[in-house]
Amino acid sequence: MQDEKRKPPELGVLSPWAWLVSLVLGLNLAVVVWLWLRDGGITKAHTSADIFTSGGRITGLLAAYSALLQVVLIARIPWVERLTGFDRLTVWHSRNGKACILLLLAHVVLITVGYAETDKVGIGPEISSLLNGYPHIVAATIGTGIMLLVVVSSLVIVRRRLRHEAWYAVHLSVYAGIVLGYLHEVPTGNEFTTGGAPQIYWYALNAATLAALVAFRVLRPLVRAAIHDLRVDRVVTEGPGVTSVYLSGRRLHRLGAHAGQFFVWRFLDRKRVWQAHPFSLSAAPDGRQLRITVKASGDFSRRIADLRPGTRVVAEGPLGTFTTARRRAPSGKVLLVGGGIGITPIRALMETMAGDIVIVHRVVQAGDAGLENELRDLATARGLPLHVLVGDHRDGAAADLLTPDHLRTLVPDVAERDVYLCGPPAMAEAVGRNLRRAGVPRRCLHTERFAL
Repeated sequence: MQDEKRKPPELGVLSPWAWLVSLVLGLNLAVVVWLWLRDGGITKAHTSADIFTSGGRITGLLAAYSALLQVVLIARIPWVERLTGFDRLTVWHSRNGKACILLLLAHVVLITVGYAETDKVGIGPEISSLLNGYPHIVAATIGTGIMLLVVVSSLVIVRRRLRHEAWYAVHLSVYAGIVLGYLHEVPTGNEFTTGGAPQIYWYALNAATLAALVAFRVLRPLVRAAIHDLRVDRVVTEGPGVTSVYLSGRRLHRLGAHAGQFFVWRFLDRKRVWQAHPFSLSAAPDGRQLRITVKASGDFSRRIADLRPGTRVVAEGPLGTFTTARRRAPSGKVLLVGGGIGITPIRALMETMAGDIVIVHRVVQAGDAGLENELRDLATARGLPLHVLVGDHRDGAAADLLTPDHLRTLVPDVAERDVYLCGPPAMAEAVGRNLRRAGVPRRCLHTERFAL
């Protein structure tokens, strides 16, 4: 029961580190606003042109700070991830990204209008003047376009139509967008052109963000790869389109991985070295090996069965707080719900979680996840009730599966349990709503969506 003995920090408990992180972010935001006020953001705004220009300056500063915050949110800083949870960081990253692009667009519009009124010219001539007369404005315009493209690619309606590799490549370009914007900020920002402490502060803020990115997204995974020498041990076909990859290495217990968590995996062979994908552990880590189970749903996952034993692996993680430490229900009872291949972290939790536990596996058709025999054997060995629900939700015969009434019939005391729910986003959202309607308190509903 490794996970029962070594629990990671609990989600939602504000430790001194959490307060420190919040304080640092808040203080930096206050400094950014102070820079604007110090340079007459309000006191020098007398005419409409001044007001537009001043509004453009503060939105530009806030957009630049928001862009740096985007990098910090995805820098995979371990203690920040443990304090907040990867799911929550992902939500914040998404919301902050939208706020960043709105601030950028507001900056462009307000500055252009303000300068046009000051110069007594139309918008068209002013745009031409800005592009031709201000340092790095073309670079900043390209950077804004890149960041807008990143936000658009993250919209659900677009994201569902993009291959993961294309989406990932677009998101990598955000770093170029931030750099191009930075080249414009110091030479033209009123707050920085005079040099001194404000300029030093801005340099330091950008340097600290870059250092965090390099340290935790590049150096840390490489160092850990060298220490643990993680390699593919063997590849096993579990069923049609479902493959398990066993990984071995040195001192794997020092990774600090727990059942329910995931890593972002990069396999260092010719076909996959440029791609990194998130997969949950499908078996509880035992210090000797790790296992992931992947269902073919895209080009990368379809080729996972081609991996050769001995292939070196770089893994970012462990990530996620979908662990036994999140249990909150006073009764100590648990319901584990997995949809399709979303059963993998549930399968790992089944090995380590103690107490009164019920498992529900929702699949469109039998064999979807390829782990059915394992699930049955493990449930039998531990004496855990296992319900396998088969059927397409578009079929009338399966329409009532996991509705509030069905949940209460299946697990009469569902409202008294912690519920761990993992599956595709649409499934997780729908079943999550039904669980809440069935009486499960929000604090006892723990969701992991199979999407990054």
